[in-house]
Amino acid sequence: MAGDLRVHRRPQLTRPVLIAAFRGWNDGAQAASLAAGYLAKTWEAERFADLDPENFFDFQATRPHVSLEEGVTRRIDWPDTAFYHARPEGLDRDVVLLLGIEPNLRWRTFTELLIGLVGELGVEMMITLGALLADVPHTRPAPVTGSASDPELVRQLGLSSSRYEGPTGIVGVLHDACRRVDIPSASLWAAVPHYVSLTPSPRAAVALCERLGSLIGFEIDVEELEEAAQSYEEQVSEAVASDEETASYVEELERRVDSLEEEEEGELPTGDSIAAELTRFLRERDEEDDDAAREQ
Repeated sequence: MAGDLRVHRRPQLTRPVLIAAFRGWNDGAQAASLAAGYLAKTWEAERFADLDPENFFDFQATRPHVSLEEGVTRRIDWPDTAFYHARPEGLDRDVVLLLGIEPNLRWRTFTELLIGLVGELGVEMMITLGALLADVPHTRPAPVTGSASDPELVRQLGLSSSRYEGPTGIVGVLHDACRRVDIPSASLWAAVPHYVSLTPSPRAAVALCERLGSLIGFEIDVEELEEAAQSYEEQVSEAVASDEETASYVEELERRVDSLEEEEEGELPTGDSIAAELTRFLRERDEEDDDAAREQ
């Protein structure tokens, strides 16, 4: 098991906070992984450890990618789970970024390895980023809900207690592992439009970065993401306008959001409401899978 975790160097850290995001089930419209990748780039994070994917992935389900180097040499890129270290200028603590893909196999072993390294690094808090598909329009800021399991952390960070019950992903398993070893943890979830689920959402990534910044007391520069979000809105709006039914649906979502903001003075949806959206989405996806299976 020890050979699965490869530590290339051990950075000296001051009061580190861990920020984690995983592609896959927890990452609607790739918003969470986009946000985490943007942070790694902006903060010039350096890789210092990773996991060997051999024992954690079914390569027929999560396939490696082949690419060309200089148009000639073929390179295989395997599913990657890696730790990065950054010390953003102006922040009085270190940041450890965990970027990966939700594993297919051996979740408990996978989690034990990650939590073991997190403990060795002296991480004081873990914050995970996630995104789910919901009935929200692409033309409005993405709602973000924050939750934590520890009542004191809920109070300190102004979050909510998670009351979600149902299927969970590797993010949920990690939070449970943190609770067992007394590492405070929080979770941020952005809601992204379900009607453009295959298009990466920089708008939701912006919202996650801004909410994250408020949690760690540090303003994150999102200018580059904002530019991408503007382009995203224009392109999606153009595609939506070409379909009358979809355009009407988006207009209804816009009216609903605007009305909610007027009535509740801009309050974001609660954790329970977003959890309900997630449950609805999972139920509909299961029904679609059952229909597809019957047709085969």
